[in-house]
Amino acid sequence: MAAKSKGSPYQVQVLDRAVAILETLAGSDEDLSLFEIAERLRLHKSTIHRLLMVLERHRLVERRGDGGKYGLGLRLFEFGTRAFTRLGLGERARPHLEKLASETGETAHLCILDDGGVLYLEKVEPSRTVRVPSSVGRRNPAHCTAVGKALLAHLPAADLDRLLATRGLKAYTRNTITTPALLQRELRAIRERGYAIDDEEIEEGLRCVGAPVRDHSGRVVASMSIAGPAFRVTRAKAPALARAVMKVADAFSTELGHRPLRRTSKTA
Repeated sequence: MAAKSKGSPYQVQVLDRAVAILETLAGSDEDLSLFEIAERLRLHKSTIHRLLMVLERHRLVERRGDGGKYGLGLRLFEFGTRAFTRLGLGERARPHLEKLASETGETAHLCILDDGGVLYLEKVEPSRTVRVPSSVGRRNPAHCTAVGKALLAHLPAADLDRLLATRGLKAYTRNTITTPALLQRELRAIRERGYAIDDEEIEEGLRCVGAPVRDHSGRVVASMSIAGPAFRVTRAKAPALARAVMKVADAFSTELGHRPLRRTSKTA
């Protein structure tokens, strides 16, 4: 038992091997079987199996498909987004949000996906008398907000399915999307055109336009949006406002190291 005491070489070795499994899955373009992981790490299958059971219990890895292959779990994404919070992502985004609020005359937000919902990291309000008040640290559901849908649209399918199964699709207004099939269709449209719209889905009289923010690897790590009264943020103005949001979100993505090959979004 002494070999397994706190801080022992045995525990360090176990941690090293667990990290090695995560790095192996992260470096693969597809999910891997237990045998494939063991072969790549040159470890016995029983050792890999025990570690995978622990990692799966903590949602750091997950089994997908009939073949039971393993991939990275959603909790790693949650850790990543929280790390961005600690690294001052909101502070870095503030000049971009100020530009967005100035150009559109609406409240600008920066949000991340956290624990299945949307967490507001930073906001800038315009000088207008009639504006959407906001607060940093607020949380909202993802399925009925522009910032949330911009994030959900780029989640891996398995992570999205699990999130919907645990969170559900609560109705907040008559416009809220409440079925997975309709939400999936909406998310496909968001990926195609490059932006999301909250069409009075969380609150009547409120309309928002959001776009994703990417890091150096191209992964969506946050989203930006504008929020305003529906009489001012009209459906007719949405494409023009979307272009402004995407331009600023792209500029912030570039600051984070993202180098897109070309813009493929549509604003029609």
